[in-house]
Amino acid sequence: MEDSSRRYLFVYQYILSIKLIWRCLQIQLGVICSVSVWTLSEAQLQAAQVHQIWKSPSELTERVIKGNSESVKQYSKLRTHRDFKAGSWADSTTLASLRVFGELNFGELSMPLPYRLEPKPILIAAPENFNPDLRLPPALPEPPPNPSPPTTPTEPGTPNAVLESIYTDYRYDTDNFGQTNLFFEPTANFRLNNGNKIFFKTGFNFFEQRGVESVTNFPLQVGWQGKIGQVTLQTAAGVDVFNRLPTAINLNAKVEVPISLPRVSSSGQLLSVVVLSGNLEQGPYKSNARTLDNQITAWRFGPDLYWQIDRNTSLFSSLRLGSYNDGNAEVQSFSRLERKFGQFSLAANLFNWSFDRNLERTSGYFSPPDFLVYNAEVAWQGDIAKFLRCRLAANLGQQRLQGEFDNAYTYQTRCTAKLSPNIEADLGYSFSNVRNQETGGSAYGGNSLTGKLRVKF
Repeated sequence: MEDSSRRYLFVYQYILSIKLIWRCLQIQLGVICSVSVWTLSEAQLQAAQVHQIWKSPSELTERVIKGNSESVKQYSKLRTHRDFKAGSWADSTTLASLRVFGELNFGELSMPLPYRLEPKPILIAAPENFNPDLRLPPALPEPPPNPSPPTTPTEPGTPNAVLESIYTDYRYDTDNFGQTNLFFEPTANFRLNNGNKIFFKTGFNFFEQRGVESVTNFPLQVGWQGKIGQVTLQTAAGVDVFNRLPTAINLNAKVEVPISLPRVSSSGQLLSVVVLSGNLEQGPYKSNARTLDNQITAWRFGPDLYWQIDRNTSLFSSLRLGSYNDGNAEVQSFSRLERKFGQFSLAANLFNWSFDRNLERTSGYFSPPDFLVYNAEVAWQGDIAKFLRCRLAANLGQQRLQGEFDNAYTYQTRCTAKLSPNIEADLGYSFSNVRNQETGGSAYGGNSLTGKLRVKF
């Protein structure tokens, strides 16, 4: 009897356990089913919203394009007329400056122009190592972009910066007094999603001179460019690393303000504009190996003025004040008036450079108390082939150093090859007898081989 009672209790407890387990399983299955139904409903709702949002931008874009078709056509027409070679070198701290008066550079504009701007020479007015380089203003006002449809939080995010182009500058300078300067500097340009730009520059530079141990330089620089209304701002800062010299800091800043709004013809050609800019820069004076060996640095600042008088006539003028860490100071001015006649052009150049003290023997750089150069230039520019555009120039004038006059002449050639829709290459050569050092009664002769490779993305 007692055994039967025990068996009954055991069976009863077993049945209760099974019921309790089954009840828990029912509750868990109910919860799981409820969550599954809720998740599926939410996913369907999100899918429907995404489908609606995916449709809306195209519909909005279609409305915008339809509503602005005439302005889009006009803007496309103006951009088609723009010459891809127009522009100037973006980096104002490149100390490998060009030969005197009218060295040509078909670099790209910092920002695209909505009209045709004929290629202009970089207006570097001094001898071989004149710095800062004088150039045309890189960016003039462009039409506002077409309105874009509003973005929604569910759209995939755009990258903060997009690689726009890579420019590689090359320059090899030699003279008949044993001086050699080599510059190789690639620059990567990025466009930010707000329209501003940043760039990163590095490279390899080499300086060799008789009686001085050679110097190797690795420049590193980061820059930014943006606009506030019609004012264009550009700043850059970095370091110069040397193989046997202390590391030096470099920086520069530029502000451009259009004094008058640009007038453009119906064909997209620039008729008139006035642009004023202010420049400030500091860094090692990369004149030659001796100057670098003496660790000479300089501050330079001053204004530039560019005036497009009419479609064929332009005036450029610049003033620079300099202060050196060896106690010297300089004043340099340059003016150029140019007139085009079809593929030919005539220009008059005037350059004056004066220092407080002549420290060439101690500091190593050309520092004349009174140096004047004036000349006239004749140039031809045109297409040799569909993919090749060249410029030939020659100028003749006088140079005055310490009260003595001598002939001054320069021969230049430069070609731009469009290798593909996104790749362009420049190659140039120039010879000049304009002095960049005191040579006594000996004649001076300098050669420059320049190049630039532009890759757009």
